[in-house]
Amino acid sequence: MFQEIIRKVIREDNMKNLILIAAPGAGKGTLSKDLLEKYPYVHISTGDLLREQVAKGDELGKKIHEMQMAGKLVSSEIVYKALEYKLSDPACDNGYILDGFPRNLEQAIEYDNILEKTGKDLGLVILINIEKNELIDRITGRYMCKDCGTIYNMNNPEMKPKVNGKCDKCNGELYQRSDDNLEAFETRYQTYLDSTEPLINFYKEKGVLHIVDGSKGHLYTLEQVEKLLK
Repeated sequence: MFQEIIRKVIREDNMKNLILIAAPGAGKGTLSKDLLEKYPYVHISTGDLLREQVAKGDELGKKIHEMQMAGKLVSSEIVYKALEYKLSDPACDNGYILDGFPRNLEQAIEYDNILEKTGKDLGLVILINIEKNELIDRITGRYMCKDCGTIYNMNNPEMKPKVNGKCDKCNGELYQRSDDNLEAFETRYQTYLDSTEPLINFYKEKGVLHIVDGSKGHLYTLEQVEKLLK
């Protein structure tokens, strides 16, 4: 009951919209999950956005489905239109988290246009900062449960499973993603640097960029973000 009262108060006040920026392995997904468990945010990722639009079965959804079935990449213009539709949903009026968008300066500029059309505020841009060496340890040691999705890390004694290869929570089998290796990380990390440096400068000049330390665990990262929300 108390938690519901808190959520009701938050809904009435409206939460600040968030954009999350982070290098591979920095904990963007975990932060999103932590925030969604505590606050009435709407979570928006590009993949979910397109799947939701296809499920609607409207003209735009059919066009997206046709492109996907043909093995074509969905154009940026269609992604922008789908995002515009999503932000027009009253559910987003109480605050939303953009996860993985915008990825570059071009998308950030177009996002400003979408905000103007939908009457939404930019809110806060959160950059999760972690040193590259720590990211490598996180990526190369990361394993996930096939059944419940719980994440473990063989390079961190505090995040190792009790039984090697088995999930502590559901006893499911642990596996490592095919791209969780040093070579793939280096490629993804360089792509991240090339695309996000102009993006970070763009939001820094707007005065909405906030850097949080992601090296001390997800609860500390969440605590820093919560201070920014107040």
